[in-house]
Amino acid sequence: MTPRRVAAVGLVVVGVAFVLFLVRGQLPPARPSLVGDPPILAGRHLWQACSAGFYARRGDAIVLTSSGHCAGEGAIALDPDGTGVRGVFGPAAHSATCDRPGKVCAASDMNYLVVAEDRIPWGRLNTVDMGAGGVRVVPEADRPVRCDQVPIGAKVEINGRDTYRTGTVLEIGANDFPEDGTYFPCMVVADVEVGVGDSGGAVLVDGIPWGVTSRSFGGSLGFTPLAEGLEQLGLELCTTPNCD
Repeated sequence: MTPRRVAAVGLVVVGVAFVLFLVRGQLPPARPSLVGDPPILAGRHLWQACSAGFYARRGDAIVLTSSGHCAGEGAIALDPDGTGVRGVFGPAAHSATCDRPGKVCAASDMNYLVVAEDRIPWGRLNTVDMGAGGVRVVPEADRPVRCDQVPIGAKVEINGRDTYRTGTVLEIGANDFPEDGTYFPCMVVADVEVGVGDSGGAVLVDGIPWGVTSRSFGGSLGFTPLAEGLEQLGLELCTTPNCD
């Protein structure tokens, strides 16, 4: 999809294009048991309306990628019952300069959760729990593909809200709606149903870690790239069991 065509779609469905980040207090339905102890949270529901993407490293810290629009810097992610701390959110990705007046430019709709020490699943940091889609291992040789490497028709998988879904890439372009305060140079649209609670969840494209759930276009998935987001946040994707 060209940038112009993406913008046209956004204007038509502006009422729903922002549903992923306007409603924060609504929790997803009951979830199946998590994998491991401490459990793998990558790929699963994370906190409130946020889902988790992939484990990564920022210096000495182990982090989980999520969405820049669903939790602000310093927010504390709690367990569903409120008795334990999963971690603290860091800043969202953003560009140092922006040529869109009045907007924030960002490579991807990404932030990260600094994982609490007692919640780090050592030995499984290169895994993603896709629920009914199975636990996936990120091979050491794999690196996230960039925006221009995603083919139309590629298979897309998500598990935000702990509900596994699949579809295909439909269109690719820029996200530049007058109603949206953030400009993303790369937004991919896929025929996968999304709703509140999916934001920040892992997106696999042809089985490869690729993106972060960002927007809803008429109920269909809009996601932004992982590789560019990792770079902007200074993160390194975990591709070994202990991320070393």
